[in-house]
Amino acid sequence: MDFALGQELEAFRREVREFIRTEAPPQWQWSRYAFDHYSHDDATERFARAMAAKLGKRGWLSLTWPEEHGGKKASPLFQLALAEELEYRGCPGVDIFGVGMIAPTLLRFASEEQKREHLPGIASGTNFWCECLSEPGAGSDLASLGTQAVEHGDDYVVNGQKVWTSGAHRADWCILLARTDRELPRHKGVSFFLVNMKTPGITVRPLINMAGDHESNEVYFDGVRVPGRNLIGGKNRGWPVVLGLLDFERATAVPFYVVARHYLEVIARHAGRAGAPRQTLRRHLADLAVQCEIGRLLAYRAAWLQGEGQPFDTEAAKVKLYTVELNQRVAAAGMEALGLHGGLLEGSKQAPLDGRAPWYYLRSIGNTLEAGASEIDRDIIASRGLGLPRG
Repeated sequence: MDFALGQELEAFRREVREFIRTEAPPQWQWSRYAFDHYSHDDATERFARAMAAKLGKRGWLSLTWPEEHGGKKASPLFQLALAEELEYRGCPGVDIFGVGMIAPTLLRFASEEQKREHLPGIASGTNFWCECLSEPGAGSDLASLGTQAVEHGDDYVVNGQKVWTSGAHRADWCILLARTDRELPRHKGVSFFLVNMKTPGITVRPLINMAGDHESNEVYFDGVRVPGRNLIGGKNRGWPVVLGLLDFERATAVPFYVVARHYLEVIARHAGRAGAPRQTLRRHLADLAVQCEIGRLLAYRAAWLQGEGQPFDTEAAKVKLYTVELNQRVAAAGMEALGLHGGLLEGSKQAPLDGRAPWYYLRSIGNTLEAGASEIDRDIIASRGLGLPRG
């Protein structure tokens, strides 16, 4: 891997920073948590969609795509740099599902007709997406899902329930994994669909997380008709497609190391204003800052491999595992650094950092569960990366 990112990439970073400075007023930057783009109110969503349209107009949502689909065929490092700059400043505008996961999946597995139909909405920032994967009885063991899609003429009729679907209440489209043949082995009887969230029969119900936010949802499918042309990869061939999508999700969806680094800086400044921090705290924060840098290099390695056309599934699992656990350690450090006042919630006059610390801490607990539990990441690293036998 070449660690020298080059003048072109650094120039792009400066351009992104100037864009954020001029287009995102300070009150929109780091009001709470950088990647909390789904529990916000309607006004924030309008701003997020307006920013997405501006990013799309600049071609920044399709940087890595082939030129025939409106992209610039840039290295994935450019897409990662864009995500880093936006996340560091808490600036919305990139739909992490559509841009970070679904578009590259479509480019790899979809037909040319499907690409022409669905990629423009992602590139322009017009369509936001969500993932309907997990179910009440199928999380880490995703292949045990029970949602069924039955072929009916030119359509498939879908019945079932999905859970923990982030952003379903804001999304225009979803990707759906459903069982299309109960007679085949579990991993061979599932199919991958694209579904318009406005389709009759879809019901979205909120799930409030332990931090008090509406970010995730239950999604019910009751006789939902999905056109057969929205089947990606072929009937009963959805498992390789969803595995590819999860690699993209783990590698580049949310740069947690950037979120953690910014929060560390906030904590350090606050501790400095409150008086000279204890030596042990200084060392702890410095150690976590080094870990943020390690997370960055892991992410760059995965993006570089992706750009070289090499397998990056093991590296993606490393990125996800290391950076989400890092984010939890940083959240805990924030609570420790702020002392007893750190437990005060937003709205309290005595709450430091506007009550961000307890919210950050509570929200971070889910990091090691979402987008695949850390145990799954460890299995991937052990089996695919190290060649260890399965238990």
